[in-house]
Amino acid sequence: MPSLLDRRMDDAMAQLTGAGGQMPLTTVDKGGRSYPAIAVAPPALSYYYAYFCNEHADKTFLVSGDERLTFAEVFAVAQAAARALVDGYGIARGDRVGIAMRNSPAWIALYMAITMAGGVATLLNGWWQTTELADAIGDVDCRLVFADAPRAQRLGEATALDCFVDAVDDRLPLAEALAGVVARGGSADTVLPMLTGDDNATILFTSGSTGQSKGALSDHRAVMQAVFNYLANAVMILGISTEDGKPPVGQPSTLLNVPLFHVTAEVPVFLQSFAMGRKLVLMPKWDAEEAMRLIEREAISYFVGVPLMSFEIMTHPNRGKYDLSTVTDFAAGGAPRPVEHVKRLNDEMGGAAPLLGYGLTETNGIGCGNFRSNYLAKPNSTGRASAPLVDLAILDSMEQPVPQGERGEVAIRSICNFKEYWHRPEATQAAFTEDGYFLTGDIGYLDEDGYLFIVDRKKDIIIRGGENISCQEVEAALYENASVAEAAVFGLPDDRYGEVPGAVVYIRAGEVMDAEALCEFLVARIAAFKVPKRIWISATPLPRLGTEKIDKVSIRAGYRALYATESAPA
Repeated sequence: MPSLLDRRMDDAMAQLTGAGGQMPLTTVDKGGRSYPAIAVAPPALSYYYAYFCNEHADKTFLVSGDERLTFAEVFAVAQAAARALVDGYGIARGDRVGIAMRNSPAWIALYMAITMAGGVATLLNGWWQTTELADAIGDVDCRLVFADAPRAQRLGEATALDCFVDAVDDRLPLAEALAGVVARGGSADTVLPMLTGDDNATILFTSGSTGQSKGALSDHRAVMQAVFNYLANAVMILGISTEDGKPPVGQPSTLLNVPLFHVTAEVPVFLQSFAMGRKLVLMPKWDAEEAMRLIEREAISYFVGVPLMSFEIMTHPNRGKYDLSTVTDFAAGGAPRPVEHVKRLNDEMGGAAPLLGYGLTETNGIGCGNFRSNYLAKPNSTGRASAPLVDLAILDSMEQPVPQGERGEVAIRSICNFKEYWHRPEATQAAFTEDGYFLTGDIGYLDEDGYLFIVDRKKDIIIRGGENISCQEVEAALYENASVAEAAVFGLPDDRYGEVPGAVVYIRAGEVMDAEALCEFLVARIAAFKVPKRIWISATPLPRLGTEKIDKVSIRAGYRALYATESAPA
């Protein structure tokens, strides 16, 4: 039976998106199918920035250390950089332009500039090492990459990188950091393209079961509609809070504490903030006590991050020294939140409510949401499909809907879904059903109230604190070592990160290799978060199935049990 909050949310959303509401729905035809869309959403990001940076011109937009920038100031720098991209760098509509930088005002202004100039903002994982960065850049054929000093150094070590790398000192104030970019060309007379919803906007990289990251391409319409789907839910909750006598006070604000190359930071945090007039307080590196200091100093109203972040705040020994009372919600996404943490957050954080979102890179972050009292009632659920745009289904192996309560693959259909994996038509075709649902690779079921419960993963990935790790990619890196005959990588439970990589390796006859040496070998080849926390050296070949494939199911079960025994207190 729907909860009272469910009924209130449904009524509020119906009023908001119905005829005469603030965000009425329309339909968009795409690929021979009609999708619901929010009519007031602009067709492209360029118009969105221009409108809301004028609307909130004098409000604080970005806080980074001692630097404070208004919406108008950021837009002015971004617009000048966009003109330089067109007239100085020669960026044309659809050219891929990479950003390989830590979170900074320069990152944000460059993203705006690239998408205003008609380029495709290609968001490179800042934790990647040289080979990973070079492979991704080559895969999507970037013409230009903006990189901060550490990433520029890594790219300088790449061989046969057919791309211009422009180093940006993002430690400087924004105008100084991008002065060299702006100086390359462009003026007030430079004409920026009139973009449409069909123009390509972004590429984000996703680690799936097939090893190397794939570039997920989205057009402007998909990104904008995802932003407005989030806005619809924010307005819905705002209305309910106001009805309950708890209207918001002051300028909304949030910490930007997850990497901007992740969809969570990009869409619901960064991009949604334009329309809300929300202040973003940047954290280049996560630290729970620094987060609490910033929450108090900047009167942060909304906190979102991977579940580990809110847990570290809740359990920090110095939490009592900071005033966190301005926070209304402790939201999480990117990984499951342990059930016991949900009640503790509600009970121990001074009235701030727990919230959980579920979405993927390929859906531009939208999927499901579990709010406040509903989350307390069903703490192991990701919530209901996110109205008004998400169509959620549970499908069997024949891509047909299963009866309510039965398990199947979670599938999402909406106008917000990505367009394709860059130049990978077979992977793109495999990702969608014939009737347009994106297959998430997660196994779950829906209860009688439409709440999604995820119980397993179909794809061979590990989610470490919100970061996806392809088991096949780590295995491939292990096989680069000539001493490795067989390898199997799998997830191990971890109290801090949810799960971490583990591996078992069989060494070739006559070779000598230990776990420590293998870890050192991997550190030079893959990002540190992908390196297994524990490597076991097997004295015998790994068990195989009748198909001669390595039996990862039994290996995972056996070594997880061994790991639990090894980790148990003496």
